[in-house]
Amino acid sequence: MNEFMEPKAVLLKKLGTNETTGLSPECVEENRRKYGENTLTRPKPESLWKRIWDAATEPMIIMLIAAGLIALAVNIFQGMTGGEADFLECVGIFLAIFLSVIISVVMEGKSAKAFEALSQISNNTVTKAIRNGETVMLNQDELVVGDVLLLSTGDKIPADGRLLESTGLSADESALTGESLPAKKDAEGIFYDEKTPLAERANMLYSGTYVTGGYGKMVITAVGDTTEFGKIARELGGVEKASTPLQEKLAHLGKVITILGVIAASIVFLSQLISFAAHDGLKLEEVMEAFVTSIVLIVAAVPEGLPTIVAVSLSINIIKLSKQNALVKKMIASETIGCINVICSDKTGTLTENKMTVGGFYDNGWHTDTSKLSSTWLIHNICLNTTADLGQNGTFIGNPTECAMLNFFEKSHIRKKNGKSYRDERNEHDILCAFPFSSELKHMTTVSKVDGKIIAYVKGSPEYVFEMCSLNEQKKKEIETHIIQAQEKAMRVIAFAHKELSEIKDFKEEACHREMESDMVFDGFVAISDPLRRDVYDAVKSCRNAGVALKILTGDNIVTATAIANELHLLDNGGIAVEAGEIADISDEELAEKLPSISVIARSTPTIKMRVVKLLKAAGNVVAVTGDGINDAPALKNADVGIAMGISGTEVSKEASDIVLLDDSFSTIVKAVEWGRNIYENFKRFISFQLTVNLASVVVVFVSILLGLKTPFTALELLWINIIMDGPPALTLGLEPNYADLMSQKPTKRGESIISRVMLGRIAITCPLYSLPNICLIS
Repeated sequence: MNEFMEPKAVLLKKLGTNETTGLSPECVEENRRKYGENTLTRPKPESLWKRIWDAATEPMIIMLIAAGLIALAVNIFQGMTGGEADFLECVGIFLAIFLSVIISVVMEGKSAKAFEALSQISNNTVTKAIRNGETVMLNQDELVVGDVLLLSTGDKIPADGRLLESTGLSADESALTGESLPAKKDAEGIFYDEKTPLAERANMLYSGTYVTGGYGKMVITAVGDTTEFGKIARELGGVEKASTPLQEKLAHLGKVITILGVIAASIVFLSQLISFAAHDGLKLEEVMEAFVTSIVLIVAAVPEGLPTIVAVSLSINIIKLSKQNALVKKMIASETIGCINVICSDKTGTLTENKMTVGGFYDNGWHTDTSKLSSTWLIHNICLNTTADLGQNGTFIGNPTECAMLNFFEKSHIRKKNGKSYRDERNEHDILCAFPFSSELKHMTTVSKVDGKIIAYVKGSPEYVFEMCSLNEQKKKEIETHIIQAQEKAMRVIAFAHKELSEIKDFKEEACHREMESDMVFDGFVAISDPLRRDVYDAVKSCRNAGVALKILTGDNIVTATAIANELHLLDNGGIAVEAGEIADISDEELAEKLPSISVIARSTPTIKMRVVKLLKAAGNVVAVTGDGINDAPALKNADVGIAMGISGTEVSKEASDIVLLDDSFSTIVKAVEWGRNIYENFKRFISFQLTVNLASVVVVFVSILLGLKTPFTALELLWINIIMDGPPALTLGLEPNYADLMSQKPTKRGESIISRVMLGRIAITCPLYSLPNICLIS
C-alpha cells in the first residue's frame, strides 16, 4: 500500500480509524490481528552444531576424518586378531581434526547481532496517542496500524505513518535515508509517482527517526516487519553467508591437496597390493599394513598445521590493527581488506562529518574564515531568531541548521572578545513575538526589543528574503554570484534581514505582517554544509594509487552527492552520477555493464546498495562497504568486508560490520588495506614453507614404499612435524613487517590462486633439498 499517494480521508477509512477519536478498543484488536504487532520477528540463529558441521566438512578435514576412521578400523581389527594395534596414531589424527575444527569455528566468529540491535531501536519508546477519543501514553509495542499519534520536537517515531496535520515539522532521517539535512514534512502533500524516493515523501514519517522541529499528528500505516526498518531487518536476516577470497583460495588449495593426496595414497596402496600378489600372494595382514601406509601418506600430504597458523597469525594481526584504530570483529576480515579493489561508501557520517557546519558567510563581502564574524545584525539574527540549543561538548539540540549557526557564532572572535554567549544575548533582549519557519513561508521572523528599539529579524531562503528587501540590481547580482558559488558546492544558503519598527502591532494580522516584512535591510547570508572529513582527500588519493576504486552510494540528493564526488575527483575520468530511480528497473545484466563507469548513486535504498554489492562481487571484485546508518546495514553484512564508523555509527551498522573504525577516520581504511595486503603476502610465505615440508614428506614416504623400504614415519610423527616442529617457523614467516611498496601494487584478484607459478618453482627447487638426503639416509 502506497500510503503517501492516498488522500487522507480515503486512508483513514481503509484503516478503520478516525482523525479526532482514534481507534476504538474493538478496532485495536482487529487491526492487531490484521496488520500484526509492532515488533520485529526474530530469525532463528545458526546453531553451534551447524557451525561445527560446516567447519568439519572442509575438504582437508574430510580427508583427515576418512584417514582417521580407516586407521581406527584397521587398528581395531589388528587388536581383535591378535596383531599389534597403535591407537595413539588414531588419537593424534583425531586431535588434529578437533584442533582444526575448533579454530575454524572461532575464525567464523559468533553470528552478527545486527538484528538484535535493530530490534532495540524503538524499545521503551513511549508515545502520545489518541484512542477512543482520549489522549493516552502508549509503549511502542502496544501500537497498531490505525493509531493516531501526537508528535512534537524530540520525539522518536515508533512506527511508519502518514501525516494528518503538521506545523513547521521536520525529521532527522539520516540513519534511514542518508540525507544530511532534516527532512521538511508537509501533511497536505500528495504524490502521484509510486517511485518517489523515501527521502522525498514529505507526508510520511518513519520508525526509528526523530522529530527535530515543529509538531504534528500522524496515523500509523505500518508496524513491525512491514515498516521500512522491518524490511531492513528481513534483508539482514536473509543475507547469505558468503566466503571471503582467502577462504575460497584455501578451499581450492584443500581440494587440490585432497585429490593429490588420495591419488598418491591409491597409487601406493595398489602398488603394494600388486607387489604382494606377485611375490607371496595377498595376505590380510599385509593388506592392512598397506592401508596404514596409505593413511600415513594422506597425513603427510595434508598440512595439518595450516589452519592453526592462519588463525594464530590473524589473531596477532588483529591486535596490531586495533592499535591502528581498526577493531576487527571477524578474524578473516583482517586479511580480506587487503584484497579489496572497490569501496562502496556512504556519504553522510562516513565521508562527511554528519554535522552541519557554516563554511562561509557574507556581510558586505564573502568570508571563508568563519571566525571573523563581526556584524551585529548577523549576530542578533543568529542568537535571537533561532530556537535551537547547543549541549555539552557542542552537541546539537534541535534543528541542525540553527545549531550550525549558533556554533558559528560561539567560535567567532567577537564571541571570545565580548565573552557573551548566545544564551546571554537571548537573556539580555526580550523576544516580543515569533513566527516559526514553515514550508509555505520559507522563512522565520522574530520581533525583539534590542537596546530600546523594536527590531524584526528574518532568516530564510534567499529568494524570499530578497523580496522583502530594498536592494539595487548591482548589489543583488553581487550577492547572487556568491550564493550560486556556494550552492554549486552543495552548500545550503540562509539569508538574513532586519527592520526597525516604530511600534508594536498585531503582526498576526495580514496587513501588519506584510508591512513588517517589507523594505527590510539585507544583512547577509551564511553557507552551511556537511563538510568532508579532513583525512578523506588524502585517503581517497591513496586508495586510487593502490588500485582501489571508490563509489558513493548515498541516500542524499544527486546535487549534494555530485558536489562531494567532484571535490574528491571521482568524476574526472568519465565517472558518472545517477539516481537510484534510474537503475532500479533495469536488469542485472544492464546494471553490471554500467557499474564500472558509475561513481555515484544518489537516493540509494538498502535494496539498491545490496544489489550493487552483489553485482560487483559477481564480476570478480573484492568489495568493501563503509557506512554508519541503519540503511547501510544490509550492504555491510553482504560485502566481503563491512566497515562501520565506531563513533558516529549506529549500533545496527556496527553489529552488521566486520571491522569498526574506532576513530571514524577514512584514512584508517587505507592503513587496514596496507596491513591486509601484508598479511596476504605473509600467508603466501608460510604456505610455501608448509607445502615444501609436506611435499618433501610425501616424496620421502612415496619413494621409500616404491623402493620396498619400510615407511620412515608414523602418522603421529608426521603430525608432530607438521604442527609442532614446522608451526613456529611458519608463524614467524606470517608475522613479517610491512614492505614500503605494498600500496603501489595492484590488488590481488579474487580468482587468483594463492599458489603462484613463482611459488611452485621455489617449492619444486627446494623440495629435493629436503627429501633426497632423507631418502639416501633411509636407503
